[in-house]
Amino acid sequence: MPSARGPGRVNLIGDHTDYNEGRALPIAVDAGTTVSFEPAPVDTLRLRSDAFFEVATVAVDVDPDPRQLRSLEPAWARLPAAVIALARPATGGTVQVSSDLPVGAGLSSSAALAVALACALGVEGPPTVIAQLCRQAEHLAGSPVGLLDPLACAGARAGHALLVDFSTLTTRDVPVPDDADVVVADSGERRSLRDAGYAARVAECEAAAAVVGPLGLAGPEDVLGLRDPVLRRRARHVVTECARVDAVAAALATGDLATAGALLVESHRSLADDFEVSTPAVDAAVAALLACPGVHGARLTGGGFGGSVVAIAEPGAVGTAVSSAGGRPLPVWHVRPAAGCLRTSAS
Repeated sequence: MPSARGPGRVNLIGDHTDYNEGRALPIAVDAGTTVSFEPAPVDTLRLRSDAFFEVATVAVDVDPDPRQLRSLEPAWARLPAAVIALARPATGGTVQVSSDLPVGAGLSSSAALAVALACALGVEGPPTVIAQLCRQAEHLAGSPVGLLDPLACAGARAGHALLVDFSTLTTRDVPVPDDADVVVADSGERRSLRDAGYAARVAECEAAAAVVGPLGLAGPEDVLGLRDPVLRRRARHVVTECARVDAVAAALATGDLATAGALLVESHRSLADDFEVSTPAVDAAVAALLACPGVHGARLTGGGFGGSVVAIAEPGAVGTAVSSAGGRPLPVWHVRPAAGCLRTSAS
């Protein structure tokens, strides 16, 4: 029985850069989604998930028409159906999904599912090929994501962050020091990439790129040439974020956690002020982490509009929860950089 485990991911720095041909520095984490596929001589796939009561049935030759995929019920099966439409498995059977990733917390549960399913169904190729298929599936299902999440879930190396240049699709492993505690706190605000805010940011970046070219390849002088103040702020975030990605990668490589943390704080300010994707709940979660002695820096991680925040801290600086505004406890995970998608075969 083929099976695969797709890890979740935390982006240390570099958000909203992937669809702008910029750079990012994610890690895969030691929690994820496992997909088991039991082939059978039938022309449908029965999809079961530990997280949902409803069982879905999807034809092996399901039509990749986005309108049909987005109307499929139950709704949780829309992304798996899109992966099936692109993977074109040779036979049907039963697919079982289980996960220990919280949905909507910004840990890329959707990419973990897509990558694990693609691998379990036999999609071959390097991580970039798997990631491109999964991104296309997300688009078909209605989420305008970039390559960051599926590429991190497919291609990360244990103990390392993955420095990705999206203009060339080249990657480089960056060692994460053993004394760096990567902390993730859930803001408590659910998010979805189908929300209008994410799509609006993509459109704004496209409008800015139509004037100055790909934002990930632009410089500060290009940003100044944008007359529209909103587009100028969006572009400024992408340009400065790419520079911060390079600087954090260099700091981690030399074990300079203080510098890396300070850059995370700068990144959050840019995401909140220039890109306007933070929220009061996310800002409060960042502030709660920064108030802990031994935390070098914190920022929102992922697309924004809710979800989780990430911090780099000294070991033991943060417990299993932090108190946010009003004393509300926020759950905390301590994660280590994990390997990308792992395939197994069970009898």
